[in-house]
Amino acid sequence: MSQPLLINSLKYDLKSSLVVFLVALPLCLGIAVASGAPPMSGLIAGIIGGVIIGSLSGSHVSVSGPAAGLTVIVLDSIATLGGFELFLGAVVIAGIIQLAFGLLKGGVLGYYFPHSVIKGMLTAIGLILILKQIPHALGWDKDAMGDMAFLQLDNANTFSEIWYAIQYFSPGAIPITLISLFIIYFFERPVIKNNPILGLVPGALWAVLFGILSNQFYASYIPEWTLSGEHLVNIPVVERVEDLADLVTFPNFSKIASSEFWLIAFTIAIIASIETLLSIEAGDKMDPKKRITPASKELVAQGIGNSVSGLIGGLPITAVIVRTSANIASGAKTKLSAILHGVLLLVLVVGIANLLNQIPLSCLAAVLFMVGFKLAKPSIFVGEYEKGPNQFLPFIITVFAILFTDLLIGIGIGLVAGVFFVMRTNYRKSIIVTELKGKYLVKLQKDVSFLNKAPLRKALETIPEGSEVIINATKAQFIDHDIQEVLNDFINAAPEKNIEVETEGLKYNLEEIL
Repeated sequence: MSQPLLINSLKYDLKSSLVVFLVALPLCLGIAVASGAPPMSGLIAGIIGGVIIGSLSGSHVSVSGPAAGLTVIVLDSIATLGGFELFLGAVVIAGIIQLAFGLLKGGVLGYYFPHSVIKGMLTAIGLILILKQIPHALGWDKDAMGDMAFLQLDNANTFSEIWYAIQYFSPGAIPITLISLFIIYFFERPVIKNNPILGLVPGALWAVLFGILSNQFYASYIPEWTLSGEHLVNIPVVERVEDLADLVTFPNFSKIASSEFWLIAFTIAIIASIETLLSIEAGDKMDPKKRITPASKELVAQGIGNSVSGLIGGLPITAVIVRTSANIASGAKTKLSAILHGVLLLVLVVGIANLLNQIPLSCLAAVLFMVGFKLAKPSIFVGEYEKGPNQFLPFIITVFAILFTDLLIGIGIGLVAGVFFVMRTNYRKSIIVTELKGKYLVKLQKDVSFLNKAPLRKALETIPEGSEVIINATKAQFIDHDIQEVLNDFINAAPEKNIEVETEGLKYNLEEIL
């Protein structure tokens, strides 16, 4: 890349890295808390995901970090193994397994996810982001920001949490949320965004500064509106550089011989790989330049990142669509943005933790609101609906499945729906029977399987005596043996009904089939 292009890209990448940092900060902390792990473990995973995986990845826009989809698995695994250090040992091994998946070219599985399911996943995550931020926007911060499941760890659910927030809102949070939303929207306008001076600093950063200053104003003039404690970011404060060692937890491999250790390691590796493949596929679709990420290379990068994360006390890492979409929407040009966001997490969390701990969660909720809206705009629903039921139904099933369960279960349901509608479409289009003036054309297309046996038999039975029939299979790539038998029976019985049969493109001598 030439120097002018590098400088031009750096301007966009630095700006987008600031936005991704502000999105990642509360999610890293929230996912760690929701997982029953130390808050620092989420930040470590975010740093590793940005710096190490960002450097090794073949993606230009994807951003990695601790995954909300693994929250329940992490929580259960820590309890099963009996401690966080033992769990970290499983994370290290999971990374090695994931590395092996990548070296064995396992990333090719990512190319088989239906488009409608990918689109449904993105839209569902956007809706979840919006719904999950409503309580934080109203100043009800009982549930961690990283808890993305419908059934929450506090025994509430997405909608009951909103109801509690309406009843027990914090008045100081609401003005911060509304004005922060206006600031972000204002700075997204092309006249501001493209301005060489005003466009240098993202609106999300101005919103955060406004939130901090507003809370200080409350403290001086409206004390009862002041936000504190659970309403603010809560990062472990490092007073001295040498104290950093106290925040790092090292793995314990004493249970490596146990079956539950390996079961957890393989579970993390498989689920993290699936979530990564889905995320990079979605990221590539959103990338304005439509660049393609080498999937197996991504699994290698993720495997190395997960092993390093486990070695120094971090949570499991995947490519994460929330951060990726924020990165793309903020104008990132290269993977330097992902790397810089990791550097910002490291430098700012260590250097200015006291300042970051003054950020109200309500203004960060405004940032996530905008990310969610871009993923779940009404026009997306309209566009998918216009593609017809075979695309829209898997899409909307995936949306609701993720919305009312969690990411992994919802994607599983969406994949089943997607495969069903693919099979249904192929089933209907595999055999076409047309008639013109007593002449019948039986056309076999693509793969004709045993599933088409009943409709083919029924169609052939409707052909009246004395007809002329052409069986055309020039476009059929595979004809199941059951289908061959049906055709053979029809051909053998045709003379009795005075039916003339002509075959085109059949690769088998049907009359020799018993």
